[in-house]
Amino acid sequence: MADKHPTPETAADEAGIRFDGGRAYRSTLDHGGRAHVDRALPFVILNRFDEGDTDSLARRVATMSSAYVVWPSNAECDRDALAAVDAIAAKLRETYPRILILSLYDLPRDESLEEESPRLESFTFRLSASGDPSAQAAAQCLEEALQSIEVDLRHPRISDISKAYFEPGIEERVGEGAALSHLSLGVPQNYRVPGEEGIYPQLLHDLAIGIFDALLQGFHAFYADISPKAPRHHRALGRSSFIAAARTVDRKLDAISSAFDFLLSVSPINSGQAYERFKASKWDAQPVFRYRPLTVDPEVEKRRLYDIDLRRVEDPVLENLFAQKRRELDQLLTMLQSRNTPNFRYSSLMLYGAVESSLLDSAQAILEEMEIEDEPECGREIVGAEAVQHAAEHLIGCYRDGDPDFIAHTSLREDIGPGLMVSGRNLLISTATRMQRRRVDALLQHEVSIHLLTFINGDAQGLKIFRTGLAGYEGIQEGLGVFAESAVGGLTIQRFRLLAARVIVVAAMIDGAGFIDCFHILRKEHGFGPRAAFGIVARVYRSGGLAKDAIYLRGFSTVLKMLSEGKDLTPFWFGKIAAHHVPVVEELELRGLLHRPRVTPEFLSRKDAQARIEKMRSQSGLARLI
Repeated sequence: MADKHPTPETAADEAGIRFDGGRAYRSTLDHGGRAHVDRALPFVILNRFDEGDTDSLARRVATMSSAYVVWPSNAECDRDALAAVDAIAAKLRETYPRILILSLYDLPRDESLEEESPRLESFTFRLSASGDPSAQAAAQCLEEALQSIEVDLRHPRISDISKAYFEPGIEERVGEGAALSHLSLGVPQNYRVPGEEGIYPQLLHDLAIGIFDALLQGFHAFYADISPKAPRHHRALGRSSFIAAARTVDRKLDAISSAFDFLLSVSPINSGQAYERFKASKWDAQPVFRYRPLTVDPEVEKRRLYDIDLRRVEDPVLENLFAQKRRELDQLLTMLQSRNTPNFRYSSLMLYGAVESSLLDSAQAILEEMEIEDEPECGREIVGAEAVQHAAEHLIGCYRDGDPDFIAHTSLREDIGPGLMVSGRNLLISTATRMQRRRVDALLQHEVSIHLLTFINGDAQGLKIFRTGLAGYEGIQEGLGVFAESAVGGLTIQRFRLLAARVIVVAAMIDGAGFIDCFHILRKEHGFGPRAAFGIVARVYRSGGLAKDAIYLRGFSTVLKMLSEGKDLTPFWFGKIAAHHVPVVEELELRGLLHRPRVTPEFLSRKDAQARIEKMRSQSGLARLI
């Protein structure tokens, strides 16, 4: 390309740049470097980097962008890069009257700093802009955004300079009056260890994210100045397609996540027999539980986990989601390593947290103030596992009628305790399951309309992490399940008391109480029958003590709070996400990386459920509901 010296009018065609079909243009330059244009937007970032510097902040920020050209600093690469810039600018000018070129570079280090110096590198940016109004608008917005960055309790100084930085050949192109605006931004080196080659990695990460967001704000100001079609939010200018590296990271994380079923791995396979032996001992002998052999070697999976290079993702939002998921998988594997040891309890606390005093108070209030109901005649009918399976298949069939891709399966299992469990697209039903018929719909709404539905919706997104679950998703997911039970009128007092009892037992377990102690607390102090008390305590003490069961009531409390604040629950139907991921989902949808949910919970269309949900909106939390 460089040898032919194409004119701007032919450069785009010769480079093969196309934005149709929703595919990004991505090209490796002949002598090193890369050009990437996600879609037609009126800007492109340039970075000419030192090949020996693997920790360049400017390069890292540039490659986060939806449009960039980066290349090593030598003459051959300069020619390739200029040809790519010509081609990209020509293509973008077919859509926009003016294009912004941003030259992003690393400022020189302070050579006066030594290894033992108490000072860091200067936290200063150098900003310059061409004289046209659009570039000036972008520069003003960018300067304000940069000033708002705070890293380690420090805010930067912005140095406005009249002499801009240009990569070789760029100044001539900007000066030719070819409808090109220009900004140059020198970025600080305060993430580097003074006097040596080391870096502060978290500081580098935080700086990159802050600078990139500031750049998007500047680009948005430029876009708004040249066109009435600028998007309403600056983050809509981020990546709108997943590069191959992001899909590779996602696939590797999913392979590790799918290699084991955590809940099956930590749940006993002999709950029924253990209960009968416990009963025969007159509730006095510690139950002995047996578990499945592990399907993975946690040490091997951890090595695989940390062999994944997240930095290749080139998107700070996705990199952060992947990093969170990696930490969570690490914690789950640690728990599998420590199964049936005292360390399991402490590992579970790291993942699920302790029981906060407000949640414990709510649980105690539920058990004290909600008296056990006298069952109406119509509520005493008990059904078994086959009837539950039949009802589940009917509900799944209703979803499939609306969306043929709603593929899910049910199976009866002898190796799990009484109740239901979702694993991927599979609804597992214990053969020991017996429940009131009036509870069947509520429980299936929990398992099918929340757990299965969000797996299937998440599977339809571009990344598998949305089906297996973003880190920390379980709390709100179980809260939504309880919300579904309440919406269809199936959150009975007995069910509410059971959720509260789980919180009580988790808190007692954390405080050092034993299995038998908790069993007798539920029986003597809270009126639970022996089988119900055993089931609650066995769930909490499985594998050495699992703090997970407190998340049901905590999650429901979170959902009630969101409803009372008028918040929309729609983001939770995109896939399995935590409450703090809602802004992330909204941003990724703005960028076109996530699609609207394929299906929504069917109970939301029921008139009686809508009335109950409106009533829940008037509650300010669990205390008001009680």
